Amino acid sequence: MVLDNLGSSLRGTLETLQGKTRLSEEDVEAVVKEIQRSLLQADVDVSLVMELSDSIKTRALEEEPPGGTSARDHVLKIVYEEMVAIVGESTEIPLEPQTILLAGLQGSGKTTSAAKMAWWFSKKGLRPAVIQTDTFRPGAYDQAKQMCERAEVEFYGDPDESDPVAIAREGLEATEDADVHIVDTAGRHGLENELIAEIEEIEDLVAPDLSLLVFDAAIGQGAKEQARQFEEAIGIDGVVITKLDGTAKGGGALTAVNETDSSIAFLGTGETVQDIERFEPNGFISRLLGMGDLKQLSERVERAMSETQAEDEDWDPEDIMKGSFTLKDMQKQMEAMNKMGPLDQIMDMIPGLGGGLMDQLPDDAMDVTQNRMRSFEIIMDSMTEAEMENPRSVGASQVRRISRGSGRDEETVRELLEQHKMMEQTLKQFQGMGDGDMQRMMKKMEKQGGGGGGMGGFGPF
Repeated sequence: MVLDNLGSSLRGTLETLQGKTRLSEEDVEAVVKEIQRSLLQADVDVSLVMELSDSIKTRALEEEPPGGTSARDHVLKIVYEEMVAIVGESTEIPLEPQTILLAGLQGSGKTTSAAKMAWWFSKKGLRPAVIQTDTFRPGAYDQAKQMCERAEVEFYGDPDESDPVAIAREGLEATEDADVHIVDTAGRHGLENELIAEIEEIEDLVAPDLSLLVFDAAIGQGAKEQARQFEEAIGIDGVVITKLDGTAKGGGALTAVNETDSSIAFLGTGETVQDIERFEPNGFISRLLGMGDLKQLSERVERAMSETQAEDEDWDPEDIMKGSFTLKDMQKQMEAMNKMGPLDQIMDMIPGLGGGLMDQLPDDAMDVTQNRMRSFEIIMDSMTEAEMENPRSVGASQVRRISRGSGRDEETVRELLEQHKMMEQTLKQFQGMGDGDMQRMMKKMEKQGGGGGGMGGFGPF
């Protein structure tokens, strides 16, 4: 995820305080220097780095840790709170009719973000429309149209019109029944005067309720100047950070937020239209520090299960908690997991599984796991209906047949059957649990890793 190397470095630094009950000035200096180094390597602006590190140093030396709190827990709490303060609150996005203008340089991900945001609004019960005004980049119209078709949202563009202001005007008229208008503007490789003038004209016409600046997470120190110029031209209400699924450093984008005195609205986390999330500062920093984010995880689970059930109305996930757990159920769960996003992102959201544990895994660990899941899916496609319903009936001769049919070795077929057996046994432990039991279990998980919403989980660190 964004700033992943920063998170790993910070966690490593905090480990040096393990077992200490008091902090010396030398301890604090060492931690602050490492934080400065980590932030600078992540392309965070120098002035912002000094502001953050000074605040952490002052608080670490002056504040008394609460009784029973270790020095490491105390510093972790301070780092968490100061980093949440730096990234600021999430941009307010009311669920009501509005017009949103997207600005940014070419390649920042505006067109993809427009479709993703439209999809997000549609899932909130509003009717969105994307208006594509980019007449500069070849293929912008086709890309926007295809993305909006995938998102199943209304789209307007005119590949034969060369005037972006005319397209914006006609687009608003053509989509007047929409609740939310998302106007995508052209980008350039740099901030030429022509680009600024064009955006100002479009802004005058559409009178947006929100102007959002789209930044690639990989942007570096140039973010500060770009953000300032866009702010002067149209005024920036929030920032959308894209491409967080790669190896981007991310610090430049955070610098841009600080420079425009705005906040982060959305995070783009993958290639599909569903790979978008509202920015939540507590959860974002919590994941960064390896403390999990149960709120974002539960939202993804709920969405994925709902979409999977919509594709197969005969399957009800609640039945899993009532009766037998078949391979069909396991297959549907795997389909839902695929809809939740990359596995490493999901791991980051689970308290105790992301962060420090992920640091210890080989770089290709998640790829291996994803490949194993794909193998399981192919194997299940080669099984009969009866075998899917009653996997315990599968014997040696059937394993050989399934192996030949799927092109996977017999060992992998047996691994699938064993995995199903383990999941079945685990689910039996949950069957019969009441809501109160489940809530107590979730609270226990939060205390074990930090849930992203509160600071009650510092004890075990």
